Amino acid sequence: MTGSVDAGGFAASVFDMDGLLVDSEPLWQLAEVEILGALGVPLEAGHARQTKGMFVAEVTRYWHERFPWSGPTPEQVAVSVVDRVCELVVERGRLQPGVDRALGLCATHGLPLAIASSSEYRLIRLVLDHFGLAGEFDIVHSAEDEPYGKPHPGVYLGAAAKLGVEPTRCLAWEDAPAGVLAAKAARMVCVAVPEDSERTRPAFAIADAVLGSLVEADEDLYSRLTSARELGAAACEED
Repeated sequence: MTGSVDAGGFAASVFDMDGLLVDSEPLWQLAEVEILGALGVPLEAGHARQTKGMFVAEVTRYWHERFPWSGPTPEQVAVSVVDRVCELVVERGRLQPGVDRALGLCATHGLPLAIASSSEYRLIRLVLDHFGLAGEFDIVHSAEDEPYGKPHPGVYLGAAAKLGVEPTRCLAWEDAPAGVLAAKAARMVCVAVPEDSERTRPAFAIADAVLGSLVEADEDLYSRLTSARELGAAACEED
């Protein structure tokens, strides 16, 4: 990495993965519709958005509670869903526009990078290897290691702990409402990059910046985010 961490500014940057770095949300929806549908869950792609950002085992338990099926357990179904998503990522996955700009912006400021994802480690590693991103991230942390997925802040707090950085000095990047709630609950400055169809979701109102895509990641954005962090730190001191 180039540059150095600004004293008193951000000390690290933490990225979500699904939907933010890779356009995998449609792949998750397809896998859930295929596999849960075969078990009798009347699931459509739009319904799958209700569980966006949750850990996969939470998703299958969510649907099992509402439409109980016989046979495989929710945990076994979760394995099948992840297997299918892995296949789809290799077959159809693509990086989101501007990933290189966002990572480059953080590198310019010397920020170590982490992944904080609701996906299992095996999918995270597959995505990073498949798209040549494995060397970009110092730390990978999955909700697989946490009692709860997003919107609980655990996965972000865990990533910050692995980095050895205070959460308040982390810059988080998210695309999902649950992820924004998780990052802000962890007291991180958060950039949101929502899908067009979700831009009006209330959770995005608490993000510190809302972008149309990661292509908008530039020095002006970084300056605004640094100011947001300074204002937040000052407010905490007053409290």
